[in-house]
Amino acid sequence: MMLIEESQLPEAALPVAALRRHLRLGTGFAEDDLQDAVLGSFLRAALAAIEARTGKALMARGFVWTLHGWRDAQAERFPIAPVRAVTGVAVIDRFGAAETVPASAYRLEQDDQVPRLRAQGAALPTLPEGGAAEIRFSAGYGAAFDDLPADLAQAVLMLAAHYYAYREATELGQGCMPFGVTSLIARYRPLRVGFGA
Repeated sequence: MMLIEESQLPEAALPVAALRRHLRLGTGFAEDDLQDAVLGSFLRAALAAIEARTGKALMARGFVWTLHGWRDAQAERFPIAPVRAVTGVAVIDRFGAAETVPASAYRLEQDDQVPRLRAQGAALPTLPEGGAAEIRFSAGYGAAFDDLPADLAQAVLMLAAHYYAYREATELGQGCMPFGVTSLIARYRPLRVGFGA
């Protein structure tokens, strides 16, 4: 399984002004935007870290998901949520030739935690030996930062501020995330139930 982000968030979509306010940075100076690129990089890092912990795409963008076999021939779980739309499904043979699957053969089963690509008939398309399925879809809460649930938006700003405050630190443990951030994102984390969870 491979998940590739097709498009990056544009710079204009990053809430740099909100982070400046959160950090209480001064305004009214000639070089107000001097740190905008740095703040943008911390915001990207915070978004990526929270997406990795929660399994959620925060801001809407396109993805390509490649599978070499279905776990369940009737419905396959998406690796990220919330999925907004499936824009295309193709079956690719071992030589790389792609055949588009008609949209009438599948549907998106929307779910905030576990969205699925579900067969409209008895099963999803059969994948050839050595071949793959390529699913293109869009995922995220919305195109703008303001579309995020308030607790996730606050977590992004808090984590970006943490990265900004400790930008020179090298002694923090791997995966270190402030308690306030982890408590805000806790309800969005995937629930694992059963043996080996």
